[in-house]
Amino acid sequence: MFNNQRYLTKGVQSEIPLELQLFMWECVNRMPEPKDYFQVFRLESLDDFQKIIHFSEHPEYHREYLIPTDKPITAKVYIIDSDTYSTMLLAEEY
Repeated sequence: MFNNQRYLTKGVQSEIPLELQLFMWECVNRMPEPKDYFQVFRLESLDDFQKIIHFSEHPEYHREYLIPTDKPITAKVYIIDSDTYSTMLLAEEY
């Protein structure tokens, strides 16, 4: 899973900094197998930190990260694998 062509939506491209996009892809890469086809990232602003909560349901997975940043953002991002390709999109684009 997730070892295929990767795409992102216009919403992700315009609202999520490239460094965060790359970080979320790397989070999925480093997950243990098996992986749920549906990965969720909740991005929260915490003073001068970007809080990233990464989780999935089957199998259950939960990990949190704090990254120092000047411009933290708040968003919910999905990464969905379809076996042929993987797509990163904002929750409101689903």
